[in-house]
Amino acid sequence: MIEPLVIEERGRDIPYLDLSKELAVPSFLARVLAARGVTNKSETDLSLSLLVGPDRLPGVGQGASRLVQAINDEERILVVGDFDADGATASALVVSALRAMGVADVDYLVPNRFEFGYGLTPEIVAIAAKRDPSLIITVDNGVSSVEGVQVARELGIDVVITDHHLPPKELPKAVAIVNPNLQGTTFESPFLAGVGVAYYLMAVVRAKLREERYFVSKNLSEPNLADWLDLVALGTVADVVPLDRNNRILVYQGLRRMRLGHLRPGTRALIEIAARKLETLSSQDLGFAVGPRLNAAGRLDDMALGIQCLLAENLESARSMAVALDELNKARRAIEDEMNVEARVLISQDMDAEAPALCVYDASWHQGVVGIVAGRMREQFHRPVIAFADFGDISPGEIKGSARSIPGLHIRDALDDVATRFPGLVDKFGGHAMAAGLTIKRIHLDRFRKAFADAVTNRVEPRDLVGIIESDGVLASENLSIENARLIEDYGPWGQGFDEPLFHGDFELVSQRVIGGGKHLKLIVKHEEKLVDAIAFNQKLISSDRITMTYKLEVNRYLDSETLQLLVEQVGPS
Repeated sequence: MIEPLVIEERGRDIPYLDLSKELAVPSFLARVLAARGVTNKSETDLSLSLLVGPDRLPGVGQGASRLVQAINDEERILVVGDFDADGATASALVVSALRAMGVADVDYLVPNRFEFGYGLTPEIVAIAAKRDPSLIITVDNGVSSVEGVQVARELGIDVVITDHHLPPKELPKAVAIVNPNLQGTTFESPFLAGVGVAYYLMAVVRAKLREERYFVSKNLSEPNLADWLDLVALGTVADVVPLDRNNRILVYQGLRRMRLGHLRPGTRALIEIAARKLETLSSQDLGFAVGPRLNAAGRLDDMALGIQCLLAENLESARSMAVALDELNKARRAIEDEMNVEARVLISQDMDAEAPALCVYDASWHQGVVGIVAGRMREQFHRPVIAFADFGDISPGEIKGSARSIPGLHIRDALDDVATRFPGLVDKFGGHAMAAGLTIKRIHLDRFRKAFADAVTNRVEPRDLVGIIESDGVLASENLSIENARLIEDYGPWGQGFDEPLFHGDFELVSQRVIGGGKHLKLIVKHEEKLVDAIAFNQKLISSDRITMTYKLEVNRYLDSETLQLLVEQVGPS
């Protein structure tokens, strides 16, 4: 039996008719844009020239100066990345951009999550030191690496940190910390992904080298940093950072270049293996098809494979690595499916599913997949979830958790509250508003579970846990058209914080058939007098002839023809 949907409309009370006239778009789309903060036509301009300047980005001047010194003195530079898609794209960006600037001695190192954990740890510094670098640049990590930076200093290695995670109370004593979220910053784009921070740093390095007439003296072509926007777009979308206007510019420009064929072989190979077309590539393709294949390397094996793919100099070698990444992603999906089932059983049998927060753990779980499981359980139970797995040989007796939050709850702040009120209960933590990571002792799990639930209770209202669906309203049947689906595409990119339009309405279910190995439904539905094709992923057969659906307008490009399709998100009784 399908459950009723709890739907709230947004944008109803926001003025949007003037915007509809100014943009010459249907009123429903103007309402969508207004609900996402767009007030006039100029705010839909995503030209590269409108990017926020780097001047106020904390640490970027000091970091760039140290890199310029290293370049001029021909020092050995080592990039230390993170093991997710953001870290991989940022690592590839810095390495390849520095090589394009004439740096011969630059390499990368990415920690294996199963051996060393996250960040610039003392253990990673020890491995890095064997390569004898003068300078380490961290990407997508480092702002919490107090001990690691100290060890590097003692070994005579300078460290420039580029990161976007929220800083702890104590900062590392690095040469520079480039991070848009440092306290007191007035930088206008705090939601940059790690790859976005790295991109800004490379832009300032190039500008300083240009001022010194470095490229002229070395007889080098000055690199065009737009050539790296494919990496910026992929890393930004895959890391699910909010798409404020600055991030939308970066993603839009990256997508535009990719659609025109301006992308590196590794990015092209990942798009091919994901069966996506360059000409119609979208942010959804990057987030749901390309990014997961890149992420699979860090989740199950070693992200070095992903970085190698992105750095590949020809399409043939990139394709072989993309195939390997695709196989890892298939294995990841199989592991995830099994863990999701086990997590649901744990919650239904051993926990109060109505608790304000859920913490699930199983000794057999794969630590590289717990973040996805936490996200799936969050979606199903409409409350913050932390999924834990054993840390393994890195630290016996500890478990590693990955947290996913709900709108209205800053998950890192909740963890900070627990760590402050119960010293020693949380060994390490860090992250963002919607996602975080932590480690605790296994014997402390029950105490932590209660403390975390209390912290969440103090921060949310009961309605936050209901699973309210925010809809952009009901569309009249005449608005269910391929033209409007294309128009929605044109006003992208859509993503976190600028989410793709979601509508709702009552429909008559005309027919349904199971596809995709029994997991999905292909539907024909009737709205007023109009018949429309629809698809519902991970949906069981529907028992009612009259249904309420939430859905997105989608252009279905199957077999090179374009038709309208409703992408069904939720189904309930009318």
